Amino acid sequence: MKIGRATRRYEAWLREHCAVVAADLETKHELMRRSVFSFFRGTFYRWMQLWPDVCVSLVEAPTVPAIGDLHVENFGTWRDREGRLTWGVNDFDECAPLPYTLDLVRLAASALVAIREARLRLSTGEACRAILRGYRRGLTLGGQPIVLEGRHHWLRHAATAARHPAGAYWAAMRRLPEVHGAFPPGARKALRATLPHPDLALTFRHRVAGVGSLGRPRIVALAIWQGSFIAREAKAWVPSAALWVEGRGRQKNYSRDTVERAVRAPDPLLTFERQWIVRRLAPDCGRIELVDLAHDRDERRLLDAMGWETANVHLGHPKAQRRVLRHLRRHNRTWLVRAAEDMVGALTDDWRQWHARSGARATR
Repeated sequence: MKIGRATRRYEAWLREHCAVVAADLETKHELMRRSVFSFFRGTFYRWMQLWPDVCVSLVEAPTVPAIGDLHVENFGTWRDREGRLTWGVNDFDECAPLPYTLDLVRLAASALVAIREARLRLSTGEACRAILRGYRRGLTLGGQPIVLEGRHHWLRHAATAARHPAGAYWAAMRRLPEVHGAFPPGARKALRATLPHPDLALTFRHRVAGVGSLGRPRIVALAIWQGSFIAREAKAWVPSAALWVEGRGRQKNYSRDTVERAVRAPDPLLTFERQWIVRRLAPDCGRIELVDLAHDRDERRLLDAMGWETANVHLGHPKAQRRVLRHLRRHNRTWLVRAAEDMVGALTDDWRQWHARSGARATR
């Protein structure tokens, strides 16, 4: 199946699960055309189609609560119940029980694409070794949340040094277009349920963010509470594309289960209710893109931390530690590099098709 047909089929399935925002979907298609990295981020559904054929030897690895759409820009910060700044996986949209190898290969493949597009300065081998080193250490030690208070000073610097001032952040929020007309069912209740007071005066705004989830309704509730702005975002929850590929009829919310079972300092304002994913938005609460990291970041340690955090999530399965460590010992030293290169090769072929197809349509 070619990429165009695969995309049409997936988007038809998506429309069965939420009220798709057509303009955002068009934006996604254009972003997918711009670079292999954007295409990678926007096509987890295609990854799931290619994975069994490209990485045949890795498909039968032990199953864990997998992140699915894991990549080097799916990490960010939040405040835990004690108000501590915490770093880890930011997006759990595509969670499902999957081989642990899938998350590792996808993270490594995203690093490889980022290296080729000069977004990272490491070699592929260095990146893969760092990911595996962090992942093995995390599993061996039973995991630990990455809390940036009094520890991990290098990571706190990398994650926060280049962020925009709070004033600029809230000014951008206020510029978001207001939502008019019909309001998605359940979104208003889901947003209000996480607010500090039930009677706050809210304005509802439309936000365009990310790549893979573009097309799903995404609504921000903006309010002033005790003299300053607060914001919550509701994004439509849709079952993982892994279930679409497998043709499963079951619509279990693996996102909620994965977050709750992970070794994690929980974000108390991240909820999965009424078919909506709701989270707090703030200058220090959100996803971090590579361009937003400090220029003097330590990229080896960063990828090591990403591997560690991946282990934190996989340890949500009580038998993951023993099973995965035993399975990892069977692999040679280059398995992750080869698998990442193979998947990037397949996706790059798809991107070339998509780029040519989109370019031809644009010139008509």
